[in-house]
Amino acid sequence: MEFESSSWIRDGVFNYPHLFGCIMLTCALLSFSTSYFGMKSVPIMPHLFPDLSLFHKKKYSKKRVRVYMDGCFDLMHYGHANALRQAKALGDELIVGVVSDEEIIANKGPPVLSMQERLALVSGLKWVDEVIPNAPYEITEDFMNSLFNEYKIDYIIHGDDPCLLPDGTDAYALAKKAGRYKQIKRTEGVSSTDIVGRILSSSNDDKIKNGFPKKGGHVSHFLPTSRRIVQFSNAKGPGPNSRVVYIDGAFDLFHAGHVEILKRARQLGDFLLVGIYADQTVSELRGSHFPLMNLHERSLSVLACRYVDEVIIGAPWEVTKDMMTTFNISLVVHGTVAENNSFFDRKSDPYAVPKSMGLFQLLESPKDITTTSVAQRIIANHEIYEKRNAKKEASEKKYYAEKKHVSGD
Repeated sequence: MEFESSSWIRDGVFNYPHLFGCIMLTCALLSFSTSYFGMKSVPIMPHLFPDLSLFHKKKYSKKRVRVYMDGCFDLMHYGHANALRQAKALGDELIVGVVSDEEIIANKGPPVLSMQERLALVSGLKWVDEVIPNAPYEITEDFMNSLFNEYKIDYIIHGDDPCLLPDGTDAYALAKKAGRYKQIKRTEGVSSTDIVGRILSSSNDDKIKNGFPKKGGHVSHFLPTSRRIVQFSNAKGPGPNSRVVYIDGAFDLFHAGHVEILKRARQLGDFLLVGIYADQTVSELRGSHFPLMNLHERSLSVLACRYVDEVIIGAPWEVTKDMMTTFNISLVVHGTVAENNSFFDRKSDPYAVPKSMGLFQLLESPKDITTTSVAQRIIANHEIYEKRNAKKEASEKKYYAEKKHVSGD
């Protein structure tokens, strides 16, 4: 504990001990009498006793802990989001490195999403404070020093699943050696490898589907819990005078197009409510192989977006008058880019009610990406992704075979 120095008090005590003692005794008696009899307290007079700050402890602002986590974040899913949520809980500010296309190709194979698409997805997560593009796959000594000195990083974070370089060495070995490494728990039930498998099994080409399960074979291993939903939720409702904007959709295989349209929708009000269609509704609209991600998986991906305030899990196809009243919806919006499906055109207009109320607006979609267009990238290069999947699936089986319980959430 440090105190400010005061030379005159020291000199006064030494040269005039009786006078100084009387002054201090008088102050003490005044303080006691006023507090005892419930009178108004005697104010401190700093102009008479400027150095009484001797007894005030110096105030220090607490240093904010900055943590770093990196990844490819290709085919972004709720497992990535949960990893970053856990990382943010280990500090005050989360800085995320997005690995470059070249590094991904060298270590894992070609990415499905471009750097700009992956940056949009990571930047759109509610727990991310800063993004470093084109980060290296391996934590090299030079990059680690840059993190510590330039970005003021305190700890480097990674999941409990191993991240190995092509030569079999640990990509985070230097961070561990430096004592600046922390580990989080891997989210069970999903991986980019698993999603690629789901996409390839949904192809209409029988040659591509060889070796992949038919409909129902790719069952999600995700076990949803109420606690996980609470962890992703903002836990806040709209204020009494909030302008509630509603947008709905499948939000399957959450991508950069979803992030951008949600951002645009949020700018039209104070509270963004997102309706997420049930699995059965999506299957009726897009075919039996869809959705690629089930309702709970899609709900978590949407909840993780920083522009989203609340979701309706299993939203109805039609926006009804009762629904508008229940959620106090001020505006219903829909993007101009959506999945093309002839069955969609035969369905009744889901926005007939808000249109009749003058509360509907068509939003120009900033990007022309769709779930189908992303899936087509994988199907068009299926041989490359099949080989990559075979390698990754082997390492994932090994991980689960040797897996031990890791505390955390």
